[in-house]
Amino acid sequence: MPLPIEDDHRALADSAAAFARRHAPVAATRETLADLAAGGRPPAWDALVRQGLHAVHLPEEHGGAGAGLMELAVVAEQLGRALVPGPFVPTAIAGAVVAASPPSAVRDRLLGAYAGGATGALVTTSGLTAVQEPDGWRVDGSCRPVLGLPGAEEVVVRAAVRGDSSRALWFRLTPAETAVVHVDEGTDLTRSVGRLELADHRVAPGDVLEAPDQTRADLAVNTVLAAEAAGIASWCLAAAVEYVRTRVQFGRPVGAFQAVQHKAALMLVRTETACAAAWDAARAEQQPAAQRRLAAAAAAVTALPAGIDAAFECVMMHGGIGFTWEHDAHLYWRRALSIASACGPEEQWAHRLGEAARADARDFAFVAEDAFPELRADVRRVLDEIETLPATPGEDDRYAVRGGPRRARLAEAGLVAPHYPPPYGLAAGPGEQSVIAEEFARRGLHQPTTVIGEWVLPTLLAHGEPGQQERFVLPTLRGEIVWCQLFSEPGAGSDLAALSTRATRVPGGWSLTGQKVWTSGAHEADWGVCLARTDPDAPKHRGLSYFLVDMRTPGIEVRPLRQATGRAEFNEVFLDDVFVPDECLVSEPGRGWRLAATTLSNERLSMGGMLTHGSAETVRALIERGDHAASHDEAVRVLGRNTAREMALSALGLRGVLARLSDHDLGAEISVQKVFNAIAQRDGSRALVSLLGPAGAVADGGYAIDHIGLPSVLFGGGTVEIQLNVIAQRVLGLPRQDS
Repeated sequence: MPLPIEDDHRALADSAAAFARRHAPVAATRETLADLAAGGRPPAWDALVRQGLHAVHLPEEHGGAGAGLMELAVVAEQLGRALVPGPFVPTAIAGAVVAASPPSAVRDRLLGAYAGGATGALVTTSGLTAVQEPDGWRVDGSCRPVLGLPGAEEVVVRAAVRGDSSRALWFRLTPAETAVVHVDEGTDLTRSVGRLELADHRVAPGDVLEAPDQTRADLAVNTVLAAEAAGIASWCLAAAVEYVRTRVQFGRPVGAFQAVQHKAALMLVRTETACAAAWDAARAEQQPAAQRRLAAAAAAVTALPAGIDAAFECVMMHGGIGFTWEHDAHLYWRRALSIASACGPEEQWAHRLGEAARADARDFAFVAEDAFPELRADVRRVLDEIETLPATPGEDDRYAVRGGPRRARLAEAGLVAPHYPPPYGLAAGPGEQSVIAEEFARRGLHQPTTVIGEWVLPTLLAHGEPGQQERFVLPTLRGEIVWCQLFSEPGAGSDLAALSTRATRVPGGWSLTGQKVWTSGAHEADWGVCLARTDPDAPKHRGLSYFLVDMRTPGIEVRPLRQATGRAEFNEVFLDDVFVPDECLVSEPGRGWRLAATTLSNERLSMGGMLTHGSAETVRALIERGDHAASHDEAVRVLGRNTAREMALSALGLRGVLARLSDHDLGAEISVQKVFNAIAQRDGSRALVSLLGPAGAVADGGYAIDHIGLPSVLFGGGTVEIQLNVIAQRVLGLPRQDS
């Protein structure tokens, strides 16, 4: 899925991609590598300027298109995907940073030059020191490597002010014998890199640029680099998938092997998260400084490493051919390494994000404060009312299932599941749901959940009889009915088509016999949804039916399963000639597989937005209480990385919502969110444990238990490996293993 969601951004992406195909094929780039390394303009530069792609983000009064960071990111992604060579990214970054400076004559001059097609570079690496003198400034030193510096026509420099660590001098570099650019041999063969050496270099007052807003400058730089990284990852994914789809080994396509499929699917996950992080950074342009700070750091931590990893896997999936000079994969790998290095140390950005996350949280709201005023007023009235009603003990907990007067009032108002159709909900779309969530959050209230009912009720609404809906939906929303899910079996696991629980026809209904396992909350449930085999002679998945089972029916035995955490939240359930009346069969016999798919799809969507282990909130609390043995800086870096994962997950979800609102289908969003959710919880929980030291030897704090309880969420809704199979075969189109 490319970075843009809206139609006009997609049209811009198509235009940039078409330009790259016409003017900058990689084969032509290879012929000019030596000239590019020395700072020469690529043959396509003049055409790029004529098309205005270099200045989409620059102000109209200076000759630009007057668009913004999102438009620039869209172009950068597409040109990165095509490996367009030369100074586009360094020039675009320089122009964006200059535009973040307050108005001045030198700012106007630089922006006009960039809009007119002058190439540029931004020198902000360490090594330069400025001293103020009566007639201006004197700058000395040698900077660290800078992309695009050799050959740049308009260079903007930042130098530290000697004796004042809080100040920096920004200026336009004027050609002089005191300024020498040294050309380095670049990692990226398609773009110049070099160092600026200044010896007693004089800066006149007229060349001094007022310091740009630092959060805007960081956001511009990191967004453009992250967008290019997303484009690189996208090309690497497409190239790798095409190769393994057609390459034959041992008489089979390489892409039919599960290990290869999982590699390819994980490449897609990396690509989508890189794209989401770059997109989220771009959309932060007009948001407050705290939001820009969070988004810029997250883009550096998420997207740029993803570009490197995707390029590496691309080489590996091509085998020996991918490691040859003639194959283009190494050119993308080199660029991914180069831009990640230019952005600055990854650990430094993780620390900056952690510090930012201690004070602020990323805002993923997508509706205006004044949107849906009537709905807001209605929700506020209901919330005012429920605060006057008596609270049932535990009813206000985040995962409370049982309800009382407050829950009943919320259900009556359609606020337990507002996306359901009336009379159960409000038929609320994404915007309305967001507004309702905001109003609950303002009161410090948790939106009610039916837990397993979140997956069962949509199935009943889609496939159940009116009588079943009337009997079960509203009582579940009121918290009067609690559900469990009787799907998994000891001999089948996640392979529901292999289950063996039998349902035999008897007068007035069915008799169920079999065993279920890993059933969450069965010891507290009133009803369960059970998948059982009604036709043993039909192919595996065609003989299944979907039943609603009263858990108090004779013949049901629930045995708690004590987990590694010491708790017993799961159960094994034995069904011995359990009678289920005809009115509790959902739809028709033999259609259980289709209904189960509806249930599991809702499960994956619900769990894709839920992060319970290794959360940034837990790490933040650990830091505030000082419960860690690691250094403060290391704990803050862990907070930064865990925050980056959560932000990427939220950005994936928001992109999915906005795409649907624009009538676009992102395709893999549910499975990608499920996989990345699992990765985020696994890696975040492990990172949390790494901070503990001796405290991890004690269970009372709950931090070690956070990690020990991790499998319970990684198994639910289909393991990561199952989701990787889904992505590889259904999204990427790789052949099934039995083909």
